[in-house]
Amino acid sequence: MRVDLFIRHAAQVVTPLGHRPVRGMAMGNLELIPDGAVAIRDGRIVAVGPTSTVEAQITEAAEILEARDQVVVPGFVDPHTHLVWAGDRAAEFELRLKGATYLEILRAGGGILFTVRATRAASSDQLIAETRSRMDRMLLHGTTTAEAKTGYGLEWETERRLLDVLHHLNGAHPLDLVPTFLGAHAVPEEHRENPEAYVGQLIEEMLPRIAAQRYPVEGPWSPPWADGRAAWFCDVFCERGAFNLDQTRRILEAAKALGFGLKVHADEFEPALGATPLAVQLRAISVDHLVSTPPEHLELLARSETIGVTLPGTPFGLATGHYAPGRQLIDAGGALAIATDLNPGTSWCESMPMMMALATRYMKLTPAEALTAATLNAACAIGLGREIGSLEPGKQADLVLLDARDYRHLAYRYGVNLVHTVVKRGKIVVREGRIAQDEELHR
Repeated sequence: MRVDLFIRHAAQVVTPLGHRPVRGMAMGNLELIPDGAVAIRDGRIVAVGPTSTVEAQITEAAEILEARDQVVVPGFVDPHTHLVWAGDRAAEFELRLKGATYLEILRAGGGILFTVRATRAASSDQLIAETRSRMDRMLLHGTTTAEAKTGYGLEWETERRLLDVLHHLNGAHPLDLVPTFLGAHAVPEEHRENPEAYVGQLIEEMLPRIAAQRYPVEGPWSPPWADGRAAWFCDVFCERGAFNLDQTRRILEAAKALGFGLKVHADEFEPALGATPLAVQLRAISVDHLVSTPPEHLELLARSETIGVTLPGTPFGLATGHYAPGRQLIDAGGALAIATDLNPGTSWCESMPMMMALATRYMKLTPAEALTAATLNAACAIGLGREIGSLEPGKQADLVLLDARDYRHLAYRYGVNLVHTVVKRGKIVVREGRIAQDEELHR
């Protein structure tokens, strides 16, 4: 067998298995191969196993990576990010340290609305440049695929520009992006006195236009599964001060009728709104945050097909000390994923390993469960479990080599980047902790 890339003699090759969400205690079951190897051809994995077994199948390898004293894991998948924005909210961070709450800042016109003003004022070139730098940092920390939301425009022209930026970068950068429309992120200032008018615009104007819009699939890094849809999913922030349960239902039902997959921001601050049962009822692919989810709603989620996406960087960033009940969701038999919630207000962090460190300490996941949550379950939370999220023959060759001999160091160590090499679709895009010198990376 001829291969393009042969990675051999890894201290460990570690991966979850399958293409469906892993549920309950099975999240802790990983395939662990000492002295492991991975063989890649045409951007796909063709063999995984002990080095002696895989090597016996290979007649020629265009490139060989010696992975001695390193761990090989699947590329991380970040299933909840607010990737495209302009500016920062460092002043707001200081206000919170002095005692102001997130919702108080939002009601005063700060928070999301502050970023909306900055993003509306930014040029497309500025948005591309700022977003690309974040994508670089994500890639350097081992993220090879991410969901990316709009939501800092809150009017058609800017929301469309955010989608333009996402689709441009999806073809120009090795990090694959799955676009989500989050026009229902907040009620814009111009509709503060009449939120229903904005809900009407979302349902009657924006959603139909986005559903009808198509982008050309072009560029050296366009994902093989890209199909030109402007957005794969529609998301709604169901929260006091954002959108109530009735508004959330109407927006999601309209999106579902137009063919969008569904996601819901639920229970970040208020537990009594009912967004988690609504997400389950509408068969949303994921319900995200879950910090304040009541036990009975958590049990309902655990029995459903909807994946719980937890965002430990957000309560850490807000210093609330109150994290999503990840251990309880797993113990109840649910499927759990983790994500960064990358955004300028509450979680400006591009590192999935940092999320794994937080999830093990504050949500009581084991290191194995955290790895499953950051790879296969995260891939399933964006509809890509058949393509990515595990190291198995036939899957896309997205993987990470770590400067560690044991995969548990991902969660054990924090504040440092253990990522040594990143392989994306069979190409080495990060070497020795630096983005490869390849003109395609920044074309």
